[in-house]
Amino acid sequence: MSQAPRTRTDPEETRTRILEVAEEFFRRIGYQKTSVADIATELGMSPANIYRFFPSKGAINECICGRVVEEVAEIAFSIARAPGPASEKLVRLLTAIHIHNKTTLLKEKRTHDMIVAAMQENWAIIKAHIERVTTIFEGLIREGVAAGEFHVDDPAEAARCVKTAFVPFLHPLLIENCIQNGEDTEAGLREQIRFILKALGKQN
Repeated sequence: MSQAPRTRTDPEETRTRILEVAEEFFRRIGYQKTSVADIATELGMSPANIYRFFPSKGAINECICGRVVEEVAEIAFSIARAPGPASEKLVRLLTAIHIHNKTTLLKEKRTHDMIVAAMQENWAIIKAHIERVTTIFEGLIREGVAAGEFHVDDPAEAARCVKTAFVPFLHPLLIENCIQNGEDTEAGLREQIRFILKALGKQN
């Protein structure tokens, strides 16, 4: 009587499951308190097996961070690709990113803390994320210039300036400081957006 063939777990499936369990721990107890042993125990495997898929705990941290910031990138891409004037889309995009980051602070504090650390420690995934968001800004600015909404000579430089002007409403630690000081971050955001649109040459 022939034996049933043994099923083999797809490596990518195992890798995904490791990240899912890691993210659950990160959200529950924080990324610093989560150990590779914790993840391995939850999955019923050895820590050595985890290291077959990730060379270090830091690599897991970066992957989870990447999953979190991907949510922001998806919001930005969705707004940028929608129909409508570029100036209106830029306003919606800046507002949506700020509200998303603020909501993460208020409802997912441990995730917020990880993003703060990632930005302070210059994790590669954060650098790539900021570059991607800046590229989205540039695309909208170019769209606005073509439509006669914006008047700038160098959309790439303008996008970098928008990123810099937007930092107080993008950086999670700065958002946290504003909330702790009792400041209305969304009122400040509206003022800054008006400044950004004026700097881009948007006419009222």
